[in-house]
Amino acid sequence: MNTENERLKDEAWREWGPYVSNRQWGNVREDYSPDGNAWENTSHDQAESKVYRWAEEGIAGLSDSKQLLCFAFSFWNKKDKMVKERFFGVSNYQGNHGEDVKELFYYLDNTPTHTYMKMVYKYPISAFPYDQLVQESLRRSKSEPEYELIDTGIFNENKYFDIFIEYCKVDADDIFIRVTACNRSKENAPLVILPTIWYRNNWSWGYNDYKPELKKSKNGVIDILHDSLSIKKFYARNANSEALFCENETNISKIYNRPKTEGYFKDGINDFIIKGTKTVNPKKIGTKACFKIDTEIAAGESKTFDFRLSPHEMNDAFYDFDEIFEIRKEEANDFYQNLQANIPNEDEKNVQRQAFAGLLWNKQFYHYNIAKWLKGDPNLEAPRNFKNFVRNTEWKHLHNKDIISMPDKWEYPWYATWDLAFHCVSFAMIDAGFAKNQLTLLTKEWYMHPNGQMPAYEWNLSDVNPPVHAWSVFRVFKIDENINGKADIKFLESVFQKLLLNFTWWVNRKDIKGNNLFGGGFLGLDNIGAFDRNMEMKDGEHLDQADGTSWMAMYSLNMMRIAMELAMYNDVYEDMAIKFFEHYLYIADAMEHIGDGKNGLWNEEDGFFYDVLQLSNGDSISLKLRSIVGLIPMFAVEVIDHEMIESLPKFKERMDWVLRNKPELTKLVSHWQVEGEGKKHLLSILRKTRLTKVLHRMLCEEEFLGDYGIRAMSKIYEKNPFIFYAHDRQYVVHYTPAESDSSMFGGNSNWRGPIWFPINFLIVESLQRFHYYYGNNIKVEFPTNSENYFNLNEVAEKLSKRLCSIFLKDENGNRPFNGGVEKFNQDPYFKDYILFHEYFNGDTGKGLGASHQTGWTSTVAKMLQPRNLLSGLNKELITRD
Repeated sequence: MNTENERLKDEAWREWGPYVSNRQWGNVREDYSPDGNAWENTSHDQAESKVYRWAEEGIAGLSDSKQLLCFAFSFWNKKDKMVKERFFGVSNYQGNHGEDVKELFYYLDNTPTHTYMKMVYKYPISAFPYDQLVQESLRRSKSEPEYELIDTGIFNENKYFDIFIEYCKVDADDIFIRVTACNRSKENAPLVILPTIWYRNNWSWGYNDYKPELKKSKNGVIDILHDSLSIKKFYARNANSEALFCENETNISKIYNRPKTEGYFKDGINDFIIKGTKTVNPKKIGTKACFKIDTEIAAGESKTFDFRLSPHEMNDAFYDFDEIFEIRKEEANDFYQNLQANIPNEDEKNVQRQAFAGLLWNKQFYHYNIAKWLKGDPNLEAPRNFKNFVRNTEWKHLHNKDIISMPDKWEYPWYATWDLAFHCVSFAMIDAGFAKNQLTLLTKEWYMHPNGQMPAYEWNLSDVNPPVHAWSVFRVFKIDENINGKADIKFLESVFQKLLLNFTWWVNRKDIKGNNLFGGGFLGLDNIGAFDRNMEMKDGEHLDQADGTSWMAMYSLNMMRIAMELAMYNDVYEDMAIKFFEHYLYIADAMEHIGDGKNGLWNEEDGFFYDVLQLSNGDSISLKLRSIVGLIPMFAVEVIDHEMIESLPKFKERMDWVLRNKPELTKLVSHWQVEGEGKKHLLSILRKTRLTKVLHRMLCEEEFLGDYGIRAMSKIYEKNPFIFYAHDRQYVVHYTPAESDSSMFGGNSNWRGPIWFPINFLIVESLQRFHYYYGNNIKVEFPTNSENYFNLNEVAEKLSKRLCSIFLKDENGNRPFNGGVEKFNQDPYFKDYILFHEYFNGDTGKGLGASHQTGWTSTVAKMLQPRNLLSGLNKELITRD
């Protein structure tokens, strides 16, 4: 066992980490406006002067787990209008496809305990084009791509700094920090580097009058005076670096246009650096402080500066700096070399390691107390207009104050429950303890609603996302067992108990008629339908959703499988396994027979699943739009070993009775009583004939199959749009491979053609599960009409390779996610850096949406990991464990 694995046993090593957000402005939790317009309540430019209520932001930020003290870097090229203290991006209203970070930075390395971390920020030498980026983004239409920083030409002639930021821990609360600035241009260039520490302001709101201090001790040393922190000193290796101090307090006169007041405010260091004003405290004391390093870097050269946060008072805080830094790097290499031992390709290793790095860098301290936020604090009014719209009023119990995995710390600096389920599968490969913690956290009483609903995301905690939590829990449980050789039954049992409440919420709230057909509306799939699936319809009309119902069939099977696993240790759970087995059968029956049976979700003529619109007169209309809605029924699949059935006699007895006495249910699912290869049993909505028909569509290059994975919508609608008439109105849907072309029901997201990793990951896993049962008894054409036949495991492998190829170099050295930008693909200072985007162009593989959404896109790391031989209790694990 390597050193990093040993550290994972000690929670103290997790106390400090990259827990600072990349963007706190423009979020719901900082919105105290009466109209709920979070994007306008605090802007990027205001953020330099306005103190946050709930958390902090910064560049490559570090903090403790309660974010009492923060550290981050700021920079100034002596040309910008402001110090680069935070990453810039356009807001949801400014961007032609919604919010978008307009900076270039890459997460290069990180270990699970954050004992070694590295990233690089590409900071322009010329003045940053703030106004140009905003104006051009506002000018562009929905049909045009986003305007990116590279498009401005600011990186031409390599006029930028590569700023490498590294951290390593001497001990759990003793941290070395290194910044290396490389001038990539042909001219000397000035650079001001400001390593900054500050306290999160929790003294201004009327609950707490304790105010900690930072003060100069001697040259190169700042004292950290806080009664709850073990770190007491901030050291600069260059003792001659000037120390600057101000307060982490709002500059009221600047933000609210009020008469000027005395004091040294949050923007004091910025104004002192940019304007030379007397806005820093000459007494060298405050709650925000930095060392000022004013340097010039020669063309093609680099300079390195070192710092230390430590609990110890030392005369030479850097005597062992270089030695320990090298040791931590070697330990990080040892950790990943062990994990990647069976990956022969160096490019694949690089992509996987950066995927893990991005996942780990995207951890964030997340603080949001709804009750306080709704009513305001004693010293911070909340002028809510409850007669109109106020977000999250039904979630007063919710109190979040934890380290949580974020989708993206700039565009999505808030947790999203269904995103997190995918994050945890990747996390389990490197830190199963953290993955289990995250899955448990979302089921705690201060997260989950008393009615059993799980919070979706802060913009609308009541929104409905696919119920994949149970799937993730069991996947993480099995990965953890496979790695550690021990089953964590306590974890599985505790989360299962809470998921019972969530499952009941779904049944009570989203099964409108009590007939086992589920709606749900949004379900995370923006723009996938002909009309807004959250829309309230008239006269009792409603939509029976193929995906909503299939997600619940999958949920039932996940819960059944968990209950069966628990029953191996406690036979009380056999009854729960029976309950979910029967519920699954009823859902399968409902999918086949809707209403009077005229229109099921399955369309035999097309060989595909469709949503069905239930009309007020009792008729129903099959919405024959081929999208991933019709592929999601594949996910409701479970394979059970015969010996497990035999070891659960009550379950076996009840199962036999149901299948013997209710043949109408038995015939609806793949034949349970017919054993597969190796005495295995299959539960699936898709029988063999239907499965091959769906795959015929899915693997057709004219429909779903692209060079880089499965598209979210059939490409046939590119030239022949889907048209649907209802209530004297025409609805049109066409295939769009990239960004959204509409602001309707989804805004900046687009599921109408791009490739999404979470759905593709589940497709691959489902194919592998089907193969585990059928073996070579099913072979399909890949691609359709190619006359090349493969078994389902081979198809899954080929899909995985297409997905991984988005990030890997092709024969010309290009990476598809770079979108054909030559500098990104060929420049030696770019070509090996990877961004893990939110989704990808369905035709070209270009990265789209949030550029650092290494959350669910980190599942590429799982696909790159060679599959282990399956044995024992792990043999049902079909994906790479």
